[in-house]
Amino acid sequence: MPSTLTRSMLGNFLGGAANWYKRTVLLFLLANPLLLFLAGPFVTGWVLVAEFIFCLAMALRCYPLQPCGLLAFEAVLIGLAAPATVFHETEKNFQVILLLIFMVAGIFFLKDLLLYIFTKIFVRVRSKTLLSLMFCFVAALLSAFLDALTVTAVIIAVATGFYGVYHKVSSGKGFDDDHNQADDSGIGAETREDLEGFRAFLRNLVMHGVVGTALGGVTTLVGEPQNLLIGGVAGWQFQEFFLRMAPVSLPVLAVGLLTCLAVERFSIMGYGAQMPAAAHRILQEFERLADARRRPRQRVNLAIQGLIAVFLVLGLAFHWAEVGLIGLAVIVLATALTGIIDEHRLGSAFAEALPFTALLVVFFAVVAVIHEQQLIQPIIDFVLGLEQRIQVPLFFIVNGLLSSITDNVFVATVYINEVNAALQAGSITREHFDLLTVAINTGTNIPSVATPNGQAAFLFLLTSALAPLIRLGYGRMVLLALPYTITMSVCGLLATMYLLQ
Repeated sequence: MPSTLTRSMLGNFLGGAANWYKRTVLLFLLANPLLLFLAGPFVTGWVLVAEFIFCLAMALRCYPLQPCGLLAFEAVLIGLAAPATVFHETEKNFQVILLLIFMVAGIFFLKDLLLYIFTKIFVRVRSKTLLSLMFCFVAALLSAFLDALTVTAVIIAVATGFYGVYHKVSSGKGFDDDHNQADDSGIGAETREDLEGFRAFLRNLVMHGVVGTALGGVTTLVGEPQNLLIGGVAGWQFQEFFLRMAPVSLPVLAVGLLTCLAVERFSIMGYGAQMPAAAHRILQEFERLADARRRPRQRVNLAIQGLIAVFLVLGLAFHWAEVGLIGLAVIVLATALTGIIDEHRLGSAFAEALPFTALLVVFFAVVAVIHEQQLIQPIIDFVLGLEQRIQVPLFFIVNGLLSSITDNVFVATVYINEVNAALQAGSITREHFDLLTVAINTGTNIPSVATPNGQAAFLFLLTSALAPLIRLGYGRMVLLALPYTITMSVCGLLATMYLLQ
């Protein structure tokens, strides 16, 4: 009986995942304790990081929470990280957790307004290149003053809304019919081809937008979570932070926007997909019917959502409170003023973000392993031991590589603390410290677009409900980001070498 129970548990712990994937994760779980005994905690820690990345790469086959959670649980059991360290890493990122819980839900209650605005844009702007550039630039602009996760939540809400509208009609349903978006049954071959084209079109726009959050996030003190940390250690206020980063961040922004134009113009790496004519007709009809059927109460609700959106932008831009608390205020105002008082309607708003929030805490467990086992400490010691003239570009490269495989906030935290310790010890001058700080911030923000591991916004998109709808898996995400990764990273490296003074 116990053996039967064990086999049943081992056979079903990943739900509907493929058998080869189950066997692979089970092999990881069985091999890690043996590897710890044979090779020690340092090697086992790096292997665990690689296993974690593998599970993220299979996100469309199995949601990463279960396999990654089991790996993290095992890491604590075999002593690679203490529970107290996991809690400490989670506590340090409490602001991000609050943001995910409340801000993403707040955006949910503004989706009618977002769909209204972006439907007008989609129907009227026929140039895919111009539309892509708009998505990238607006996401960059918003991320410079708001938060990359908030902007990503808006992008996801917009894309999900458009996919839902198109899929309902292409499945033979009306605009008002409820329909399971993930069910493609009943779609003919010709319509399916249009559906795949529309998915590719949305994938392009979503990736342009999420890369834009990285382009804008690097420029200001409030753009990314690690920017506040780095600016606090360096003692830089908003204006000084912007000016310090400008020799690197502004050329990278220009190169990023040019890359957006180039990949669309020359259809590189899956870009250049046009909106199918059938999809455009459906969105036109949706806009016409929505405008014709909109009642006075719905118009009032749109106006209320518009005022709340203004409150959201002002609150985030002037930092009236922590981002998560502003998101909670949006939930309260949007529901109270539009008459949403049913618990179930409130609960559905939290369904998107809570699985990712749980996955993020699991990610902090892996960060705790990196911290306790000092996995990147040898790299830090090596770089700081080199001549100062090559440390700045090398810091950019090393921070970029590490941020591509692990959390960029963690990498920035480790490096800025080590550099600050060197400054306090008199090993480096204040001028050199400032240059290294710029290299750390730009290095953790720019090359980290290479994979979903580096930035929370990218990981949020990968694990969102939108990703399977538009067939955006880990590998495809890496390929779509590759042109940006190359051009932005090369530009950032050259800027650190020649423009920083």
